[in-house]
Amino acid sequence: MDTIIDLTLTYTNGFTGFSKKISNTISTHGWNASTLTLYSHCGTHMDAPIHFNVSNQTIDEIPVSDFVGRAWVIDVRHIGAKGLINPEHIPQAIQDKFTSGDSLIFWTDWSQYINTSKYRDELPRVSETLALWCLENGVKMIGVEPPSVADVNNIDEVTKIHQILLKGVVIIEGLTNIDKLKSNCVKLIALPLKVGAGDGAPARVIAIEK
Repeated sequence: MDTIIDLTLTYTNGFTGFSKKISNTISTHGWNASTLTLYSHCGTHMDAPIHFNVSNQTIDEIPVSDFVGRAWVIDVRHIGAKGLINPEHIPQAIQDKFTSGDSLIFWTDWSQYINTSKYRDELPRVSETLALWCLENGVKMIGVEPPSVADVNNIDEVTKIHQILLKGVVIIEGLTNIDKLKSNCVKLIALPLKVGAGDGAPARVIAIEK
């Protein structure tokens, strides 16, 4: 039987970039409903090429076939705060099995720092070398636990890494629960909200293990 692991952060009040307010109640309106306010890149989310003007493609225009596929889980917990993830951190055994169209999930254990300054300001990042490797080797999706694949406090770095990846790689940021995966190879499904002309959107992301 397949095991399904939810890799998505839970959106709650106090969560950076998100708020939920009561709109309707059973006692007053006959049903419960809420008004949600979302920053397009909060929590577990995905980026569109227009996010960094790589192209005019928006989140609703990315083919849904780009949101599903085989993914390899790479343990880079040893990288630590502000560390750079490089191609050599991908085990040779995985590189030997990797084929164009596969995806990569980088396990940094960073989601434990959610809603702290460390989560955003000291994040481990994707190196320029790794970004180029992903593009050249046909990586479909790259998934990371931090809120960004690059240092958000360094506009040159964050721009460069996103502009490389968004030429052909779907970016997923803000993952969690990677420690619950028992295999280094899973089926990854990442579905962003279909926001018209969206530069990005929150997403529900799951991994399926055989």
